[in-house]
Amino acid sequence: MQNNKYIGAHVSAAGGVENAPVNAAAIGATAFALFTKNQKQWFAKSLTDENIENFKTNCQKHGYTPNQILPHDSYLINLGHPEEEGLNKSRKAFLDEMQRCEQLGITLLNFHPGSHLKKISEDECLQRIAESVNMALDKTKGVTAVIENTAGQGSNMGYRFEHLARIIELVDDKSRVAVCIDTCHGWAAGYDFASEKGYEEVWKDFDEIVGLKYLKGIHLNDAKKELGSKVDRHASIGEGLMGAETFSRLMKDPRLNNIPIILETPEPDKWKEEIEWLKSQV
Repeated sequence: MQNNKYIGAHVSAAGGVENAPVNAAAIGATAFALFTKNQKQWFAKSLTDENIENFKTNCQKHGYTPNQILPHDSYLINLGHPEEEGLNKSRKAFLDEMQRCEQLGITLLNFHPGSHLKKISEDECLQRIAESVNMALDKTKGVTAVIENTAGQGSNMGYRFEHLARIIELVDDKSRVAVCIDTCHGWAAGYDFASEKGYEEVWKDFDEIVGLKYLKGIHLNDAKKELGSKVDRHASIGEGLMGAETFSRLMKDPRLNNIPIILETPEPDKWKEEIEWLKSQV
């Protein structure tokens, strides 16, 4: 396998999913993320055959294979919802997202695990999340559910590696569950990516608790708030508290080869420049 760094950003799919690969290519990205539907609405009209065909054609044209694409599900979904109605609505919406990926030939779907809303225990919430994933995997083929670590704001689960490991433990088909590490979220949750010693410890802990084989994506974001703040505020690369050196180190890390590395930094105008700089650090 080649040792490639696939670097991109979460690009717009306005006007149709088929525009995402075009927008990614325009900023020199070798990976990209997108929403396959409006992330602020529960329901969206189905993808047309034309959407699907054009998406696949544009991916091929610009050289994007499925392992360079990491779509993100809707922010409304809470797979650990403590109440039946909210849980069922979330599960239905998540299945729809998985099915959209299936239609588009996308093999990964990134999602935020969920929140207990202070109404059930943490472990009960993690069990619900895993059960939700199992239900979606049962009804789909070829798409891996990729759990994103969180900053630990409010009652969000997934800010400790132990939470991610617990969800994986409870997922029946381990070949279709994975993890995406968001550097800003990790930092906010207390994982020190910025110091050399801290950086090595973070990955050592991740490997021992979760397992590096489950790492299938990275969200690359600098952080506006201090280490362990539990506040999720992304900063442009090198403009936050983690500093440029952290991202240079990440780019040189062979553990991050051949997986989508996605910018969600707050200034899309800088993405092209950020991608160029990141590539230069490899």
